[in-house]
Amino acid sequence: MTKYILLTIVLLISNIAVFAQAKTEKLTGQIVCSVCWFEADDRNKTLYGNQADLDCADDCAKKGIGQSIAVKNEKGEFTLYGLEKGTFVLKAKNFLEFVPKTVEIEGVTRTVKDKKFIKVNSLKVVNAAEITMQPVDAKLALNDLSGVPQDLKTYSGRFVVVNFWATWCAPCKEEMPDLTAIQNEYAPLGVQVIGATADPEKDKTKVLKFVRELKVNFPIWLNLTNAQMEDFGVGKVLPATVIVNREGKIVWRKVGKIEAKELREELDKLLNDKVAHSKMKERDQKKDLSSMVPA
Repeated sequence: MTKYILLTIVLLISNIAVFAQAKTEKLTGQIVCSVCWFEADDRNKTLYGNQADLDCADDCAKKGIGQSIAVKNEKGEFTLYGLEKGTFVLKAKNFLEFVPKTVEIEGVTRTVKDKKFIKVNSLKVVNAAEITMQPVDAKLALNDLSGVPQDLKTYSGRFVVVNFWATWCAPCKEEMPDLTAIQNEYAPLGVQVIGATADPEKDKTKVLKFVRELKVNFPIWLNLTNAQMEDFGVGKVLPATVIVNREGKIVWRKVGKIEAKELREELDKLLNDKVAHSKMKERDQKKDLSSMVPA
């Protein structure tokens, strides 16, 4: 009987301790797989969310491994909170559908043996570009298709869309028409698209054939390395795209195939002038007119 009473007291104390640690918080971060996240040494250099990460998250979910929210502090350090069901209504039995989106979560947090958890009472998906990002210097120097050395710093004063790609990358090929269209549309506004390919200079003929077939209209630089991609904070998986501002700072990143609408919206926001808004309005009007044309 005495042992039973002592055990009850211990359990009560433990529950009180856990309850005392619990508190309501609002967190902003990226939904990630609790296992895949740790496959990169530095998540500031290797962004989470490439196809390998998504495949891993799917496999882990099938094994019953949950998801977390990765929250970044002012020092660039990440803290993971395991996601637990709260009053937020899920469509599925876990949070897999939100991987690798950036979200705002409100709920009750708790800490158990140095591991943090949050019971999700509300969840809102936000645009990652809306989260303040510390500008980072963009440095890239490669040879172009003519063998002439090129340097990103020569584009100071313009916004530069740098696309990392390769001829063997299927998603890279799919996004080339959109990048070509954006070059046409935004060049008059001081925007330059540059394609940095992982193809080596010895494969220049293959790259030239690729460029001609797809009618690429922007400069192509050769021999991109994994280390250079990591310096831009997009990891090693192609494709990836960044926007560099007029001061030579990286202000936007995208891992994976671009969405033309998303890239246009980001450029319009960065340009933030009457010409850009006029162009956006004109584009929307043309879209509305084309939708009225009978099939």
